[in-house]
Amino acid sequence: MVQQRSPARRFPAAPGRLIDVGGYSLHLHCQGHDTPAVVFDAALGASSLSWSLVVPGVAAITRACVYDRAGFAWSDAGPLPRTASRIADELYALLRRGSVPTPWLLVGHSYGGLVMRLLAIRHPGDVAGLVLIEPAHPEDWMQPSDARRSQIARGARLCQYGARAARLGVGNAVAALASVGAIGAAWSIVRIVSRGGLGRGDENIIAPVWKLPVETRRLLRYMWTQPKFFEALGSQIESISESARQLASEHEQLDGNVPLVVVTGAQAGEERMRADAALAHRSGRGRHVLVDNTGHWIPLDAPDAVVKVVGDVVREIRTSGSA
Repeated sequence: MVQQRSPARRFPAAPGRLIDVGGYSLHLHCQGHDTPAVVFDAALGASSLSWSLVVPGVAAITRACVYDRAGFAWSDAGPLPRTASRIADELYALLRRGSVPTPWLLVGHSYGGLVMRLLAIRHPGDVAGLVLIEPAHPEDWMQPSDARRSQIARGARLCQYGARAARLGVGNAVAALASVGAIGAAWSIVRIVSRGGLGRGDENIIAPVWKLPVETRRLLRYMWTQPKFFEALGSQIESISESARQLASEHEQLDGNVPLVVVTGAQAGEERMRADAALAHRSGRGRHVLVDNTGHWIPLDAPDAVVKVVGDVVREIRTSGSA
């Protein structure tokens, strides 16, 4: 079942194209030229806007494409539930219908790593390489711990309150304050709307958007005032265990000739370090890269490091002739 399309009149014009993927349209924005085309997928609550500090550097090297998952930013709402499997299939249809030349270098951050791994498994002939930035690991979410179940419940609750605020018009004030870094004031409003049901720890679900350029934050503000965004994000969160099981069931076999780079913040915990290093070693051309002085949001904390990693893989693909 496809949800009703949210009104778009409050959004500025989409910078890219809206492409039909089966009764609803997704936003695709490509910049730059040459091959391989680099395709980005963002973290759980993030969108094409989250790559604003990375794309210009990559577009100076090759073609760089960002998109918005269904319900996010300029994209229409899509069918529920919003599982990684469904999202990967939608992205494949979008890239094909958008005539993005293959093979692609896929770049996924956090939740986007689940999506990109599924896409690479299902369409290996269309993939020239993978860059995974602090990717979500299915092993963590198939049978989540009590702490992770609490994260899922908290995230779903945040989205319920966000959708309620958006329908009431409160989302305008919250988004405006959050976009300029006034998190304390924004959360005061959220606590009123949620009757005290949320705490400051919930802000970790949303990126540190104040690191983005002012004009990008203005665009992001629109997204945070749309019920469709919170409904889609809530479904992604509630479906995270199913998404993890979908990836695990695919029996991932990475081509040893396909470059695979896993990028981790150097301050990450031991569990993250171990899992990321093990994933990188699944490919004969895999490597594990550490980035100093960053948290989980490496595309915002250290965009130049992401550009360098992607540029290195682009040159590696060109040298090998697979592009």
